[in-house]
This record gives sequence, structure tokens and C-alpha cells, in this order.
Amino acid sequence: MKSNRAKATQPKIHDSAYKKLFSNRTIFQQLVETFITETWVKELDFANCETLDKSFVADHYKETESDLIYKLKLRGKTIYIYVLLEFQSKVDRFMALRVLYYILSFYMDYRMNHRRIKKLPAVFPIVLYNGKAKWTASSDIQDLIESDPYLGEYAAQFKYLLLNEKTYSKEQLLTIRNIVSTLFLAEGHYDIELLEQELLNLYEQESDKQAVSLFLNWFRQLALYGKVSPEDYEKLDYVYRTKEEVQTMLVATLQEERQKVYQQGQTAGEAVGIVKGEAVGIVKGEAVGLVKGQRQTLLLLLQYRYQLSEAEQANLAEQLAKITEAHSLTALTNHGLQAASFAEFKSYLLGYLPTDSGV
Repeated sequence: MKSNRAKATQPKIHDSAYKKLFSNRTIFQQLVETFITETWVKELDFANCETLDKSFVADHYKETESDLIYKLKLRGKTIYIYVLLEFQSKVDRFMALRVLYYILSFYMDYRMNHRRIKKLPAVFPIVLYNGKAKWTASSDIQDLIESDPYLGEYAAQFKYLLLNEKTYSKEQLLTIRNIVSTLFLAEGHYDIELLEQELLNLYEQESDKQAVSLFLNWFRQLALYGKVSPEDYEKLDYVYRTKEEVQTMLVATLQEERQKVYQQGQTAGEAVGIVKGEAVGIVKGEAVGLVKGQRQTLLLLLQYRYQLSEAEQANLAEQLAKITEAHSLTALTNHGLQAASFAEFKSYLLGYLPTDSGV
């Protein structure tokens, strides 16, 4: 499922609605065909693929991950693709061990239900990660086992494929332009204006209206309420009939999203300003505190919209510290809500800085 945007309106993604998205055959096919580069992917038979109604995630990890198992045909043989949806904020160094445990649990279950088999089916393991923290865990279990003494071919061997949503650039995702790439775009490069246009284009270009409607409804529920409650799952299945209907929904949803961001930023800024003002204890001190609160509001807003790095945040804070007029910070906040990119905002910021300052 984080940044300050997460604290404001970014939803808690680790719910079964995210699993519902990838349970859709079209969305799953786009995930595999777009983001798995193995040559055999081109030979998969998606027409008759199906999901298994089972989970092998350990009980104490249910809150931070979910799993999907797809059964497909490859060159006439049955294979399985195991997708672990990983949402926790801290990266588990022993993820390879966990995934191996889940697959072995699947194999034990499979063996119990297919007693006459001579060989187990092939399973391709994927970890789909959308957390903010940098992924540092090795995907190879051999990196988790002492190499001394060396055991050669008898040492345990296992590896999974990591799909880290945040590692794909905006340019890469805008080149792909399908449901999954737009999901990754929303997760990793949140820009309201860009998303509004991309979602409209996606609906117009995607032939599977049911799949794209599922994604649009999921996005709407999370933008408005921060999560998709079980009682709202039926709303995910609504199929939009026209692009105009989608546009009407997005205008209303994203306008409320913009207002929510602004109000939460204002509340945070006012709270900081009041605290600072009380600390000074005089009218002038209150005014200074409120200006500091406005700076904090603006910093939160820009980090929310443009996913700033720590270096960018530090540089921006240094620049904003040079602006002492409340009306200038108010104007910059409005620019922050409207600018299409951080570069565009910085061009506005330049006009409010003292002449001896640089951006």
C-alpha cells in the first residue's frame, strides 16, 4: 500500500479489493504479458486460465499480503503462476523463505489432492510490491544461507521474480498505457491532472470494458474513502457505458480529492502555526507561527503531489524559508494545486524568491 500522501488520502491497499483487481483475467494477462520478460510468456493460453480458490499465506501475514494462484496451459502442459501481493511498509529480508514456504504448502496440498501424479506442476513465483520503502531483500534464497562450508549442488536453490511498482518511471508507464501500467502510475507517480486524462484514455482504448470499469471503480472508492469496504465490493462490478459517464465520475471524484488534499494540508498547517504561535506567546509570534504553518502545508502538499525525494524536500524547505509573506505562500499553495509538474511549480516559486536566491 508511505509518504505524507499516504497519511492524507492514499488508501490502505492491503485489502481483498486489490486481490479482486488481479483476479480479473484481463488485468492478470496485462500484468504477465507487460511485466514478465520470459520468452515462454508469449505461448501462454490465457483463454482458459483460472484462479484457484485457495490461499497459502501464513495467518500472521494476512494483514500485510495476499496471494493469487492462476492455472494456465503452456505448450499443452499445466503450469501455475503464484502472485504474492506484498503491502507491508518494511521490507522482509527473508521474503524468499516465505515465498518458498507458500509454494511448498501449495505443492503439499496439490500432492494430497492428486495422489496418482508422478511429477509436480511447474510454478512461477512473483512478488508484486507497492510499498514506499526501497526493496532491499534478495529474491534468491541462497543469499539467505551461509555459503561456508560450500555444499555445491545440494544447497537449497529457489528464486522469485520481484515486480516493484515504484521502479517503473513515469515515461515507461505512459509508453505502455494499459490497466496495470496506469495502476502503477497512480501508485508511484500520483498526479491528479495526469491521471484524469490517462483514465479517460484508458477507458476509450481498452476493449474489455468490464476490466477497465473494475479498475476505475476501485480507484474511485479509494480516492473518496481511503479503502474499499467489503460492503462496497458490488460497486466495483459496475460497468461504465460511455466515456462521458467516466468523465462525469472522474470530475466529481478528483475534485473531491483535490479539496481533501487542500483541506488536510490547511489543517496541518494551521495546527503547526497555532503551536508555534503559542510558543512565542505574542501577536507577532502568532503571525510568524502561522507563516511557518503555511510553509509546512505547502511542503506536505508538494510532497503529496510530486512524490519528492528527501533531497528535493530539503532544498524546497530551504527556499520556502526565504519567503516571509503569508499572501505569497497562499499564492504558491494555489500554484501547487494546479501545476502539472514539480518543474512547473519551481518556475512559479522563482518569482517569489528574493533576487539573490536560486532554485
